[in-house]
Amino acid sequence: GENADADKIDESIRLLFQTGLFSDVSIVPRGNSLVVRVVENPLINIVNFEGNKELKDEVLAKEVEVRERMIFTKSRAQSDTRRVLSLYQKSGFYNVRVSPKLIKLPDNRVNLVFEINEGNETKVSAIRFTGNENFSTGTLQGIIATKEHSWWKFFARNDTYDPDRLEFDKELLRRHYLKNGFADVEILSADAELGDSGFVISFAVNEGPRYRIADVAINVGEANLDENGLRSAVKTAVGDKYNATKVDRTAENLTLEAAEQGFVFAKVDPKVDRDPSSGTLNLTYNITEGPRTYIERIEIVGNYRTLDEVIRREIRVYEGDALNKSLVERARRRLQGLDFFEKIEITDREGSAPDKVVLVVEVAEKSTGSLSFSAGYSSSETVVGSIELAERNLFGRGQELKLNTKASFKSQQVDFSFTEPYFMDMPISAGIDLFATRQDYKSTSSYVSQQIGGALRTGFRLDETSSLGFKYTLARREVRNIDPNTASPAILEQVGKNWKSALGATYTYDDLDNPQRPSSGFRGIVRTEVAGIGGNDQYGSIEASVYYFQPLLDEQVVLKFEANAGHIEGFNNKKVPFQDRFFKGSDSFRGFAPSGLGPKQLGNDGQLDAIGASTYAIGTIEAIFPLGLPESIGLEGVAFTDFGTVFGSQDQSTSVAPCNATCTVFDSKKLRASVGAGVIWQSPFGPLRFEAAYPITKAPTDEKEWFRFSVGTRF
Repeated sequence: GENADADKIDESIRLLFQTGLFSDVSIVPRGNSLVVRVVENPLINIVNFEGNKELKDEVLAKEVEVRERMIFTKSRAQSDTRRVLSLYQKSGFYNVRVSPKLIKLPDNRVNLVFEINEGNETKVSAIRFTGNENFSTGTLQGIIATKEHSWWKFFARNDTYDPDRLEFDKELLRRHYLKNGFADVEILSADAELGDSGFVISFAVNEGPRYRIADVAINVGEANLDENGLRSAVKTAVGDKYNATKVDRTAENLTLEAAEQGFVFAKVDPKVDRDPSSGTLNLTYNITEGPRTYIERIEIVGNYRTLDEVIRREIRVYEGDALNKSLVERARRRLQGLDFFEKIEITDREGSAPDKVVLVVEVAEKSTGSLSFSAGYSSSETVVGSIELAERNLFGRGQELKLNTKASFKSQQVDFSFTEPYFMDMPISAGIDLFATRQDYKSTSSYVSQQIGGALRTGFRLDETSSLGFKYTLARREVRNIDPNTASPAILEQVGKNWKSALGATYTYDDLDNPQRPSSGFRGIVRTEVAGIGGNDQYGSIEASVYYFQPLLDEQVVLKFEANAGHIEGFNNKKVPFQDRFFKGSDSFRGFAPSGLGPKQLGNDGQLDAIGASTYAIGTIEAIFPLGLPESIGLEGVAFTDFGTVFGSQDQSTSVAPCNATCTVFDSKKLRASVGAGVIWQSPFGPLRFEAAYPITKAPTDEKEWFRFSVGTRF
């Protein structure tokens, strides 16, 4: 009954196309009738991928939006093609080609096939920096996540160009400079240019002057706050190098302290007054009342595997709390510390009222499991092989599971551990360890040790830098001797089986800048253990380790000071078992053989057996420096000196059987020292150290070892 209207006909065609149901629509008048002619889009029967080798079908299927039994549209296919291309480009394949193809089936159905030609992987051939006067190119290359490709880095996954990673690299560079005194730093650009041999990444930096703190003040304004309580929360001090990380932590601490004093809407704004000519600045922490805004709701998105509760317990702000940006930033850092996510963004949007906001936590998950195999040659254990299976986020619950096996000609071990970081939904960790080991000490002490047992662990954080842990250990242990006619009496006395039942405690303080490759900061560990709660072994022990790292020459040289000391004492006139005594040398005191220094006893065959010490104190001064070689090789030089003493025999000289002559115990408190040098190679298997050391002072019975290599970190 209506008149035909061209505008209404066009609008109707547009609306029908928007439904996504039709590939073609026409509306034409025919006499007094209006004929609507449509061609339906087909129904997708199967979505397949062909030609993909680098990325598996499951990975691509998660990325595309088209699904089985969905209406096919060209726009969806084109959009998914772009998604697949983007996914490949993030993996370093910029020569990839993706073509969606349709295979027609009866009943207006189709199979959708994405034909993929991956091409060659496009690597990062070079990373360059301009404007970096205070830090070398090699130092800055070590800061960023993107790495240069080298033929020997065959396990690397971060040597391809990824625009998202490049943005993250800019932030890492900015944080590095802000942490090291450069309050005015600007990362001007981060560009990527594709050349014949791969991408060339170029960063442009404007460092600005380096500042030291001349004055620190707290301005509470009209707020009724106790300034003495506030000052204890300040982490920046006069004379310190400006460190934006410590400034942020101070702002967070002041916010919490003000909230505890009843100022729940406290807003802490650090004001920085710079004097570029003198390279100093004044810091003022202004505490004011922020907007009275409350968190109405917290939404978590992007966590397809990790449970919401795992994320929420690290945020530590809740629905109904006052919104505080400092605490939100602390939550972001805690989530980053889990190492479960590639990206973490926390934003807020308007809530149901002007004074309410919705906090949106968006995460992008990354792989948290690993299966590693290794084989090699050790200067102390000859051929070594190991297999390790680890998962840091088991079933998305934040639990850690690890199974490790290791075997060599001299030792075999199997370890299993499980850790629940929030036992019974409390910020207390709980874990269990199971282990079985066999170690051959025939070459140094004429015996073989076997242990099988387990441990229960618990612990909690005291603050952002310190933690306390407790452990109960129960183990069945055995000392076996190969030739009782030649071994020393001290070893023969230990032959047999016994039970160890021990309770231990560990305190850790750690503010290192990088746990794997530290260049500044302090770490201290104190360990105590008491055995004798129901077992045969009865003793008490205490050990302490201190590490301090100091960068020199704009962080090109890292100076490490290390001190280790310990003492163990038997109870009720019982001797300490061999498995718990201190055997030092090799890695713990370079220049000396494994168990090469400390108390020894002369056996019946005239050979010296290491019988372990009850006290040790060892110090290390070490410098790690560049060798002037291309940074991509990953070689660094190291020079060091180790010094200390190892003494305190549990046994005395004897002339009883099986000795034909007196089985003398040699136990010297003499100060030993060694000097040495070597190289560190950041290999695909981890840092490899090749070191030569020479003892400059030693006891007569100490055994030397001039050369050694090992795999491990800077600790």
